[in-house]
Amino acid sequence: MPVGVGLTPTLPEPDQSLIPTVNIAKAIGWPEGAKPIAADGFSVNQFAGGLTHPRWLYVLPNGDVLVADSNAPSNREGESGLLAWITHLVMKRAGAGVPSPDRVFLLRDTTGDGVADTRSSFLEGVRSPFGMVLVDHSLYVAASDSIMRYPYVDGDTHISSKGKMLVDLTLGKPNHHWTKNIIASRDGKHLYVAIGSNSNIAEHGMEEEKELAAIWQVERVTGELRIFASGLRNPVGMAWQPETGVLWTVVNERDELGNDLVPDYLTSVKEGAFYGWPYSYFGQHIDSRIDPQNPALVAKAIAPDYALGSHVAALGLTFYDGRLFPAKYINGAFIGEHGSWNRRPRAGYKVVFVSFDNGQPVGFPRDFLTGFLNEEGRAYGRPVSVAVDKSGALLVADDVGDKVWRVVPDAI
Repeated sequence: MPVGVGLTPTLPEPDQSLIPTVNIAKAIGWPEGAKPIAADGFSVNQFAGGLTHPRWLYVLPNGDVLVADSNAPSNREGESGLLAWITHLVMKRAGAGVPSPDRVFLLRDTTGDGVADTRSSFLEGVRSPFGMVLVDHSLYVAASDSIMRYPYVDGDTHISSKGKMLVDLTLGKPNHHWTKNIIASRDGKHLYVAIGSNSNIAEHGMEEEKELAAIWQVERVTGELRIFASGLRNPVGMAWQPETGVLWTVVNERDELGNDLVPDYLTSVKEGAFYGWPYSYFGQHIDSRIDPQNPALVAKAIAPDYALGSHVAALGLTFYDGRLFPAKYINGAFIGEHGSWNRRPRAGYKVVFVSFDNGQPVGFPRDFLTGFLNEEGRAYGRPVSVAVDKSGALLVADDVGDKVWRVVPDAI
């Protein structure tokens, strides 16, 4: 049985070291003509290339694909010390050292051949844009410091409006986990906002983590907000499970407890629940590095539903609700694993699939799109967002390869 994977993961004892393990795959980009390897029975092609740092995807109802071409905001204050130095080194080596383009592209396939033949600069000047969602005639974009609302008309290829701020996300320095994601409730009344922590394990104190490491519920019209669930170190991808209508998320857990701790995870998000960070992990496993502890909160900590393995950096999440793939994929979860930096051997750097039955995950993750690392352990690319396009194909944003990939069954 794999360690730290599945419904009832095996968790080893913590293994702390004075100097953290740094084992990042050097980013080199894709050689001419190379591409990822799809699972048996599937083919992959380049949907779009020549982007700068494509992080997140959103498919509009008309089939147009929005791509947040984005990176960490520049001039973040408050980062210092050994961990900050390591983080900077890691990001540069991993291909994330480029300035944020701060834009959203619109990709359109006008011929139906599975390749975007037009590209429009859809939105510019948004500070490190990430999550996007359309409700009625308003497009909501989660920047690193705000949720912005823009008017949208079906078929638009450019938004010139400066937009209006719905929610201020200036939540303290250094804005460590800057990737803010959003999803709308099915009735459109609320937005759910994924907000990461400001540190690894609250090493600067809990005051700097106020309202962070959580998923917020925001009233879409008024901007009124409340914490929906907390103790989630860095939730990113969110999606509604098609069978149950329950909100699920993938979460990046803490570092520096060894190669096999702590598993990143996939979990349903229960209203009012506390998931442990920073005091405990995977339920009530105490993190002894946290001082002072909070026994009352730990007693409330619930274990996530499903472990994905340690340090895989699970970012993208979508449930398959198309009809193009074989029936065994319907209602299951595709997850983009960006890849480890704090693990030897490396983990992640692929897209995996988790089967669901009656609204719950079953079995172990299965590799679906691989080949992002070469034989020398260098990174051709790193998958981030995953999305199902209007035809039912799977789209994958690759922020190191600067591409968007498209996966379909061989028969297509």
